[in-house]
Amino acid sequence: MDYNNSNMTPPPYYGTGRVVSQTNAVLKRVYVRMFVGLLISAFVALGIASSPAAISIILGNKIVFLGMLIAMFVMAWVIPARMAKMSSGAVFGLFCLFSALMGGWLAPIFLVYKIGTIVYTFFITAGTFGAMSVYGYFTKSDLSKMGTYLIMALFGLIIASVVNIFVASSTMDWIISIVGVLIFIGLTAWDTQTVKRLAAANLEPQLADKLATMGAMTLYLDFINLFLFLLRIFGGNGRD
Repeated sequence: MDYNNSNMTPPPYYGTGRVVSQTNAVLKRVYVRMFVGLLISAFVALGIASSPAAISIILGNKIVFLGMLIAMFVMAWVIPARMAKMSSGAVFGLFCLFSALMGGWLAPIFLVYKIGTIVYTFFITAGTFGAMSVYGYFTKSDLSKMGTYLIMALFGLIIASVVNIFVASSTMDWIISIVGVLIFIGLTAWDTQTVKRLAAANLEPQLADKLATMGAMTLYLDFINLFLFLLRIFGGNGRD
């Protein structure tokens, strides 16, 4: 069933024990797979950062570095679009590949920031993400309207970031970082609620498994972006 193109309303979370059990089962897979993605990214980033040869290949060649970024953008569009035609294993495999590419792209942060700053920021990110994900899971408020505004704000943030590449304003960079944190705090809550509502739908097992992977990828990206914006804020005095 293509839930996004359906007029059906998902059953309420507090409806029946079956719905509760089904929702929790899917969300458990979401968070486990998100954690797997983060582990893959962390190990790849650390592995590359500790290898002068790998750093030379990635940072010493702009084509490789930009190619990784382009590949991630393409995958972020292709995986959801082609999900229905792929097996659950293929969807999860592509998510793992995406996480590995992200790890390679993030490797330079270990050369720019002190490890203590990175670890400190990671735990702040984990706490903030966890709190907002719990809020999105349990709140009875409909966050759909907020989500629409956040997506529009995200596009504005991207445009501002591109402009600041040429302007190189430290003040604008600080504002962008603050706004970025606020946007991804909100997106974490909204995406969690969205995944929960989809998980409550009466989906066939294979589709539910694919949903778990796509939900993991969505929350993974929220976590990574929140981490990077916080690192720009807290890492001001932690650069090597």
